Amino acid sequence: MFSRGPRSVRLRTQILLLQIAVVGLTLGLAFGVFAYVSGDRLSGEYGQRALAIARTVASDPQVRAAVARYADSPLPAGPALRQELADGELEQIADSARLRTGALFVVITDDAGIRLAHPDPARLGEMVSTDPSRALAGGEVVIQEHGTLGESVRAKVPVLQPGAAGGGRVVGEVSVGISTAAVHDQLLGDLRRAGLLVGGALLAGIAGSVLLARRWHGLTLGLEPSELAELVREQDAVLHGIGEGVVAVDAAWRTTVVNEEARRLLGIDPEPGSAVDAIGLTPRVLEAFRAADGHPVQAAVGDRIVVVTARTVTRDARSLGAVLSVRDRTDVESLTRQLDAVSTMSTVLRAQRHEFANRLHLLSGLLHTGRPDEATRYLGELLGSGPLGATLPGVETIRDPYLQAFLAAKAAHARERGVHLRLGPNTWIDANLAAPVDVTTVLGNLLDNAIDAAAADGTGPLVEVELVQEGATLHIAVADSGAGVDPAVADSIFAEGVSTKSGGGPGGRGLGLALARQVARARGGEVLLGDPGGVREDSAAGATRLPGAEFIARMPGVLTEQEAAWTEES
Repeated sequence: MFSRGPRSVRLRTQILLLQIAVVGLTLGLAFGVFAYVSGDRLSGEYGQRALAIARTVASDPQVRAAVARYADSPLPAGPALRQELADGELEQIADSARLRTGALFVVITDDAGIRLAHPDPARLGEMVSTDPSRALAGGEVVIQEHGTLGESVRAKVPVLQPGAAGGGRVVGEVSVGISTAAVHDQLLGDLRRAGLLVGGALLAGIAGSVLLARRWHGLTLGLEPSELAELVREQDAVLHGIGEGVVAVDAAWRTTVVNEEARRLLGIDPEPGSAVDAIGLTPRVLEAFRAADGHPVQAAVGDRIVVVTARTVTRDARSLGAVLSVRDRTDVESLTRQLDAVSTMSTVLRAQRHEFANRLHLLSGLLHTGRPDEATRYLGELLGSGPLGATLPGVETIRDPYLQAFLAAKAAHARERGVHLRLGPNTWIDANLAAPVDVTTVLGNLLDNAIDAAAADGTGPLVEVELVQEGATLHIAVADSGAGVDPAVADSIFAEGVSTKSGGGPGGRGLGLALARQVARARGGEVLLGDPGGVREDSAAGATRLPGAEFIARMPGVLTEQEAAWTEES
């Protein structure tokens, strides 16, 4: 899916080379600055050393007296003067100072710049090669110059006449030079030591660059910039272009991606990096997410029914986290409930048709055999009972034909399970259903649970349902002869995933009661556990009520005096 040019350099290599270049350039600049500063520092140090030597020689009383004597009398040029100066005390003092301090030269001149002492006797009596005017004017000079003895850092100090206290006449100068070769030797020694440190730092920088490149390679999973950019574009297109919600977390279960569809379906709006437990997922969705086993789980979130599927994500045997996909099943679930309701009515109608056909065949036989009196009697019995009255006594107290058919179908289903379904003595509905699908969803879930509980008990299994009208509000009470609701789950029986039947957990049972309560609450009603179980005495009737659980429901606005909604829809 991704491609790179044939000459492209991998990002890890680019980072390594860049880091090495940056480290090398930084260390090179630092080394250059160190060399410059060290050279300047050493030149200054050697200049101050030469200045100290020159001051010491210039302040010597013998030097001052001898220089003053030569300054006061003209010096005849010639071999005799050179010999006199070579054997004089100034030459000896200068040589002694030069040898003792390691200086390149110690030169003494008179006030005219004529050499009175010099390391090379042939130069005695000659004019100095560099300008002595500043020293002869009374100032001290530290400078790097090239003279007859080569390049040197030299200091020039005036020699004052004897007895002067700082403001006396200048009778000459002392010039002391230290070879720049000595400065260079010292500098090279310092640079060699610094070079070792720079080399070590460069190796450490290269090692750090290699580790950084490997770390970058691990963080990007070996992907190149073009691949990362393509992934970002594809992720944006996929996450916001599909009709499913997507929630992604990293290995530490912190949210990394939540697309708009997931925010809408799950009713969440988390910040990136939030812990998955704190973003507002329902317990059932969170449990399915944590399981991440790839099994679809149906859950109720607000007024929606969703199917969530969670899977772990790995790459190169390394866990990257998990992804939760969310699909909206609200419309499908509503259509399913409507289809179930229509299927139930169709089943009852087929049963009634078969029962009527059998009775009509019997009536036809009586008439054809010339037994009109028996046929009349039989017809009267049919008109007195009716088909539904025979299967579910008391059903005539319910006006709505759809609800009659639904209860008759549930009674037939109960008989197949060996359970007897009966209507409560207070049942009375003198209206038609305005919301048949919602009513059968709630009533059907309660009846199915009660039939299952009664069938599991096995001793005189019985289910009683009582329906009472209060204006447009329908009140439902369903009780059974089962073992009741376990007290351990009584407080959480309406939570998703909680069930008293086997096969619970993510993707299993535990959605019926939650769905029934959701449907009732959507209409402003409620579904409650009236009693978890136990024998109850009915003081009004004086009879023993059923010992199992009793659920009650209230559904406002589901009854109407108008024509039944199911006939209008059909």
